[in-house]
Amino acid sequence: MLRLLPLLALAAYPLVTANPATPAAPAMSSAQDAATELFAADGIHLDRKAGFLAVETQVQVTNELLEYLLVGAAGAAHESLLLTESTPSLINAAILSLGLDQGQNARYEPIDPPPTEEQLRAGARSHDIVLPEGDGLLPYLAWREGPEVYLMRAEDAICDLAAGRSMRRHRWVYLGSRFAVLRGQEEEVYVADVEQNLINLAFFTEGNSLATAALPECQIQTIWRANPWLVPPPGAQILLVLSKDPLTELPPELVERLPEPSRERQADR
Repeated sequence: MLRLLPLLALAAYPLVTANPATPAAPAMSSAQDAATELFAADGIHLDRKAGFLAVETQVQVTNELLEYLLVGAAGAAHESLLLTESTPSLINAAILSLGLDQGQNARYEPIDPPPTEEQLRAGARSHDIVLPEGDGLLPYLAWREGPEVYLMRAEDAICDLAAGRSMRRHRWVYLGSRFAVLRGQEEEVYVADVEQNLINLAFFTEGNSLATAALPECQIQTIWRANPWLVPPPGAQILLVLSKDPLTELPPELVERLPEPSRERQADR
């Protein structure tokens, strides 16, 4: 199981203020290059200066309800739009290297004074939702079909069945998962590496994912579904781009990373 300490050490390098003329500069550059190579070997493409990272993924579920935007192979792949083979703790280290701090997950707070039994039977709530808040990223989907390059906000590819429209665009809050001793084990593990549920659409108060959607409607788990008319078919290789700032076009360095579609897929479309 990967531990975060060496990864965090690499991720911290770009956050240190240094004079390029000092002897520390070559060591810093070397560490940054090593981290970038480590990320790239795991399917994570990082540009600290531009403020984004891209994760190699494939389209997973397009015709069922969704609870996640991204999971790993050991995660809830039957209810996620995207699947990745990249290591969760490495994705987390890449996000940290962009300078984000962990945010606050969604939580439920009791209503004071509490509703009466009669009010509860009439449909009153016993708790109020407090939305996630803090540093976050904007998610994009990018892929290639023949000579055409596509870039769209991830929310546009997700239907809100209750509202009858696409998911509202917003900044997704960075959570960073957590370390914990899981049942039946004796040592702490990085939970995202074990569960591999990485970016959630619906709220999960355990805080085990790397990032979460942050809209009031995300407290409902049964309203999210992919828009199959917009996204490529299951199995298609695409990039999930997480950016600190809005993107108007796919950076050239990422265009070069887009896999070529199969001939069969081009013919189908």
